[in-house]
Order: sequence, then structure tokens, then C-alpha cells
Amino acid sequence: MTTKHIDTMSKGLLFLCLLLLSATVFTACSDDETYADQVKRERSAISAYLADSSVNVISEETFRNQNYTTDVSKNQFVLFESSGLYMQIVRKGTGKPIASGESARILCRYTELNLLTDSTQANNTISPYYYRYVEAMNVTNNSGTFSGSFEQATSLMYLFYGSTAIPSGWLAALPYLNFDRYVNADSEIAKVRLIVPHDIGQSYASSGVYPCLYDITFERGI
Repeated sequence: MTTKHIDTMSKGLLFLCLLLLSATVFTACSDDETYADQVKRERSAISAYLADSSVNVISEETFRNQNYTTDVSKNQFVLFESSGLYMQIVRKGTGKPIASGESARILCRYTELNLLTDSTQANNTISPYYYRYVEAMNVTNNSGTFSGSFEQATSLMYLFYGSTAIPSGWLAALPYLNFDRYVNADSEIAKVRLIVPHDIGQSYASSGVYPCLYDITFERGI
């Protein structure tokens, strides 16, 4: 085994160890908390972010009346009441939506911020080590409801959290976007910001009851 391979494995193991240590400490601190306490703390973290970032929360009705767009100049996020998801469409994207009954391969780059700790947990946008992990997901539009999974071989989510399941908070954004490949200056890759509560988030967020803020781009793959 080469020194490069050993170094790569060491970095991956170190990150996983830090994640496990954080989870252990977090659990130890939460032994006396009820689930209701944890949810209350999560909601407080979301409310604090909304206030600190001067987010303009709009209703689903306003979102529909704006042709399913959010005004980024006003820092609008639409709140989906049934799930607690907040979404800002930064760029709707050129190309076309994923049609009902269609399956597609979508490539993502993203940053994941834990809103409880205000710390970046995952990042394949600028991180020199994790940039090579282009998050590829295979999704299907089932009459407006999306399902799918990450491709394990290149999945940063799988590397960190041990699952190829796409958080339902991610999937909820897909009906409102167009998907294209970047081929020239006229191409626009879809981009969203999401505030994802634990119950529609990745596995560690779900078990730890914490919300995540995501910046995600979506490009149609081949």
C-alpha cells in the first residue's frame, strides 16, 4: 500500500472518529433530555438562524403566487408547514424538470452546516480533499413524489453517514427545479438553500435531533 493511500485512509478514519466522538459527547449531554426537549432546542436553533440571517419567511400560497420562486434579493425562504422544511430557490435552472415517470441521474455539490453547533459537517464544493466526491443520485419522479438513492462509490453522504438514502428534505426541492448540464454561458445549474429538520434529514441528524442548513447545486448527469 502506498503512502498516499495510507494518508487518504487516515484522513477518512480521523474524520469518522471525530464524528463518533462528537456523537458520543452529544448523547452523554442529552441523557436527561426528553425527545420533546431536543425538538424544542432544534426549533430554537432554526428560529435563531432565521432571525440572525434576516430571513423573510413566505407561505406556500405566496410561493405559488410567485410561480414557485423565491426572491433572493429579499432573502425569501418558503416554509412547508407539513414538514417544517424551509427552501430558498437561488437558481431555478435551465433545462427541464424531471417528468412524471422519468428517472434521472443528478450530480450535486453541497455544503452541510449543523445549525445547533454552527459548524460545517460536510462540503464537496471547496474542500481540497472531498472535492473529488461528486454526489451523484439516481432519482425517479413517481407522479410528483420523488424517490432515489446516492451512488455509493462517490457519495460523501455515504462516506460520512453510512447510508445511500437521500434525505427527504433534499428530494422535496426537486419538483420546483429544472435540470441541465453546464455546456456554455447560457446554462444555469439549479441551486437551492434548505433548512432541513432532523426528521427529514440525514441519519445522524435524525438520531441526534438537529437541523442542517444546505447549499446544494443540481446538474443533470449522464
